[in-house]
Amino acid sequence: MLNPLSERAQRWIIVGLILLLLVFGVYFALGGFEGGTTTEESQGQGMAQETPGGGGDPGDPEEFSTVPPSPLPTIEDEDLDVFDWFPFEQEELTAAGATARAFAEAYGTIDYTQDPESYYSGMEDLATDDYASVLSDTTRAGAFWDEMSELEAVAEGRAVVDEVRTFGDDSITFVLTAQSITQTEDAGFDEDLGEFAITVVRDSDSWLVHDFQPADAGQFGEE
Repeated sequence: MLNPLSERAQRWIIVGLILLLLVFGVYFALGGFEGGTTTEESQGQGMAQETPGGGGDPGDPEEFSTVPPSPLPTIEDEDLDVFDWFPFEQEELTAAGATARAFAEAYGTIDYTQDPESYYSGMEDLATDDYASVLSDTTRAGAFWDEMSELEAVAEGRAVVDEVRTFGDDSITFVLTAQSITQTEDAGFDEDLGEFAITVVRDSDSWLVHDFQPADAGQFGEE
């Protein structure tokens, strides 16, 4: 079969193919079709380097360690000061307990030969204004006065703090055991008055009684 192309045309075709191959070779050598991928990878690496905390693989613990550790100081058990756990100093707790005890002693100290106002005044001086105004009620100290005056009792109050039931920033509820030691012959009543819950509240540099009632009545602070 005869070749339809002349020898001159064949040479030009061969030259064209060679030039085409050279163009593709240069294109691939300069990045060619991978150029877009290389750019995206470069951008991704740049973003990774700008990650706060120094970069690194996602989830790397070092990525979150932006400040050095600062562990809490530890104290041996024998060196603990339990008063550091209270919102007041040891002297304040002692003063609050003394107020509660003095109130309970005033409650148990009674002399039927005197007027009832003298009995209440010993407790009113230790109480808040609101509580002092209701002390004589028959549901409070007034009931004890009525009972003891009928027995013509002369008695001295005694009290001891048993425990701290609860406390707040400015209030403490103590549980105390109270007595009324009678000097009356044949009085025929129990000198042990039982346990009482007494709540004292801070008043400037002192403490005042906010409430006083039997311990089993459930007095828990200023409520």
